[in-house]
Amino acid sequence: MKTEFTAAISQLSAERNLPKEAVLAVLESALTSVYKKETPFLEQDILVKIDSEAGKVRTYIRKIVVETVTNPHCEFSITEARKLRDAVQIGEIVEVESTPKSAGRITAQTAKQVILQRLCEAESHAIYEEFAGREGEVVTGTVQFIEPKQIYVKLERTEAILPSTEQLSNEYYRRGQRLKFYLLEVIRGAKGPQIIVSRSHPNLLRRLFELEIPEVHSGIVELKAVAREAGYRSKVAVSTRQEGVDPVGSCLGPRGIRLQSIINELNGEKVDMIQWHADPQVFISNALSPAQVVSIEVNETEKVATVIVSDRQLSLAIGKEGQNARLAARLTGWRIDIKSASAAEAEKASLEQTIPEESETVTEKAATEPLWSEPIGETTFPSLDELSLVPEAPPEKPKEKQQIRFAEDILPSMPRAEKQSTDKSAKLEKSKAKGKPYRRQEFSSEEDDYKE
Repeated sequence: MKTEFTAAISQLSAERNLPKEAVLAVLESALTSVYKKETPFLEQDILVKIDSEAGKVRTYIRKIVVETVTNPHCEFSITEARKLRDAVQIGEIVEVESTPKSAGRITAQTAKQVILQRLCEAESHAIYEEFAGREGEVVTGTVQFIEPKQIYVKLERTEAILPSTEQLSNEYYRRGQRLKFYLLEVIRGAKGPQIIVSRSHPNLLRRLFELEIPEVHSGIVELKAVAREAGYRSKVAVSTRQEGVDPVGSCLGPRGIRLQSIINELNGEKVDMIQWHADPQVFISNALSPAQVVSIEVNETEKVATVIVSDRQLSLAIGKEGQNARLAARLTGWRIDIKSASAAEAEKASLEQTIPEESETVTEKAATEPLWSEPIGETTFPSLDELSLVPEAPPEKPKEKQQIRFAEDILPSMPRAEKQSTDKSAKLEKSKAKGKPYRRQEFSSEEDDYKE
């Protein structure tokens, strides 16, 4: 019995990854709740103890010591109590053994269910306590299930969730793939702890540097700032705390093997190593690498830097879709305005032209204005004699009326027959021009004599 019971406890401890003391405490608590449900007296205080050496389970009823017993289920007489313990006093609590000889089938099934439930609760609590203290670390997991909105990852002895917002946009996941994740958050839920991991967090890059580079892990090389666009490109500013150590060379390693291992872990994401400097001009110039900077003007109050690069280096300084300039601004914490050398010279020339033109207009205005002016209130007006000397304007000539001349007045008078013939010829020509046939009308002499 002893061997079987001890083996069962050891097996449960190994399967649930719990210490043996925790397993025994869970069993005692579960059996106590089962015996309380089975007893007909609800007011009894029942306690279960397991002897792991002997492999026996004992049940006790806790009773208070009194002189006169009124409720035998909760009280114990002092005479009976002193048989168990000599130095017992009134008001103390004694434990009276009340182990049942055997348990029924229903009691055994209930005990099994309660024990499994309590073991799951203990395991969830242990997992929460373990991972709650590891937030911000890098953990290794295996992809188990892939869903449209999230991916389930198998960690050491639990499952974690990788949301779609924390995934790399250029990375394709497959079942069984083993990756490193950043432990983002641990939430205590009703069904157990919920662990959230990330692949796009900037601190993942920081932790990978600590894992892969001994100088960063020991503190000789310090990561001053990290700017990351997950899946595409990152910039890391490093400095050293020890003289004679090259921080950028330490991170690169021989032939760049150290940095290459980090890039491979991030699925080919480009990582630029930047030398940190206390002078903002030098630091901004380094942050814009691989572009070469011609000059930098810094505004300390507004934290704005105007950077001038050569015309050929302008696109390289800005980067694809402004990526290089954007990452440099995040890394340094400054607002960076990038201009080409030709644009800067043209702006300077236009500024120099506007200043002389303004000065010339001011001088011309000063030359045309008199040096003195009459004081206000002393304005002189011309006298009546002076006004009489002014010559009068000549009177306007009356406009002649234009006489309208009619054609009857100008043309000579002609006989009626000739006039009719001319009218008929004119109508004939007009009808020919319009393309219509002309109907000749004949008039009798009587009508003509009548009209005359």
